Amino acid sequence: MNKTKRFCAIALAAMMAVTAFAGCGPAATTGGDTTTTTPSAGGDTTTTAPTDGGDPLGGEGASGTINLKVWGPEAVQTLLKTQCDTFAQNMAAYGDIQIEVVPQGEADSATQVLTDANAAADVFGFACDNLDKLVTAGALLEVTGADKEFVTSSNSEASVLAATKNDSIWAYPETGDNSYILVYDKKVVSADQAKTLEGTLEACKAANKKFVMDAGNGYYSCMFMFTGGLKIDGFEEDGETQKFTEYDEDTVVKTMLAFQDLFTQYKDIFLNGEVTKVVDGFKSGTVGAGIDGSWNFSNAKATLGDDAGFAVLPTINVDGTDTPIVNMFGYKLLGVNSSTKYPNTAIELAKFLSGEDCQKERAEQLNWGPSNKVVAESDLVKNDEALNAILSQQANSVAQVGVAATFWTPVGTFGSKIVDFDNPLDEASAKELVKTTIANVRDE
Repeated sequence: MNKTKRFCAIALAAMMAVTAFAGCGPAATTGGDTTTTTPSAGGDTTTTAPTDGGDPLGGEGASGTINLKVWGPEAVQTLLKTQCDTFAQNMAAYGDIQIEVVPQGEADSATQVLTDANAAADVFGFACDNLDKLVTAGALLEVTGADKEFVTSSNSEASVLAATKNDSIWAYPETGDNSYILVYDKKVVSADQAKTLEGTLEACKAANKKFVMDAGNGYYSCMFMFTGGLKIDGFEEDGETQKFTEYDEDTVVKTMLAFQDLFTQYKDIFLNGEVTKVVDGFKSGTVGAGIDGSWNFSNAKATLGDDAGFAVLPTINVDGTDTPIVNMFGYKLLGVNSSTKYPNTAIELAKFLSGEDCQKERAEQLNWGPSNKVVAESDLVKNDEALNAILSQQANSVAQVGVAATFWTPVGTFGSKIVDFDNPLDEASAKELVKTTIANVRDE
């Protein structure tokens, strides 16, 4: 890495750490159906009940009202407020708890915490690829003791790993579905056609419908390299330079060109656009299928009804072999702000909101995929086509952890060149593009 850039990066990290601790004594995008109903049971009360007959809030309610702030995305506000009210009622014997629920998307919450930790929420949701910078800045309370056991025993191994840095757990897994799959109109694409990218595109063309993918967004276009075997592998020893796995250049190039050739063949119905255009296209009747995220599942269902189809990402034929498409798979986490005035209560609230019952309610009302192992194995999930598909996609994915901030833009450019139908790649230019992209991601 350029020495000047390295110095600036280190200086910035130091500044963020100072900001996070000042005055204290310390992420290719969510959505969903905002029309929620009142939950029947609230959150998981077992996560907040005292285990030894003592005060689970550590006496924080003895000297007056406990005021907490919670951040969550716009789509979950109604349900989140209800769940927070349930928590306050459950803990009423130990103190008067007042919880302010404020809209704040997971993609930006980490930045806001690092900007002013004292003005930020006590408990906040964030995308798992933001864990590294939050931990580096000292902005999160570490999960220890019985709380650590609660996290590891309740949640999937992959989601726990996403909440882990330097062998310590720093957050509470909230979902196990922060990713994307194939979403389609069953009137246009059959379940069998949805198994292959070739079949999906052919079905869309036959119906004169568009296929949507945000190929210029690194969150989605990483599939072009991941499917070919070039994957990220955390950071180098400096903790900031992106590390990649070893890869076979010929395989990566063949895969890139397979995507390019197929999309070129169907360029008249291929729509390179933002992910919102998938459901928008369903509404207007112009789209047959697209690559869409879990946060839009409820919207797709509301638009297409029983004709809403969901499937793991299809295969693509690469040099005669049907190859599963590999994507990026992330998790949403709940963090406890290290500058909170009420650490015990904030921890209990984070456990409650990430508990089995709260995750079940989000799955039922928002179609959010659970990280909780019990909910993930329930009939609720297994009988839901969307949730079953998104959780199954984990088997062909790269975890969205240890992702450098420099990753997204170069990989987005990489994807844009693959769908630049006026300037197609050949083998030589594809190899050069791979090398250039890696160098740009690594800031070399």
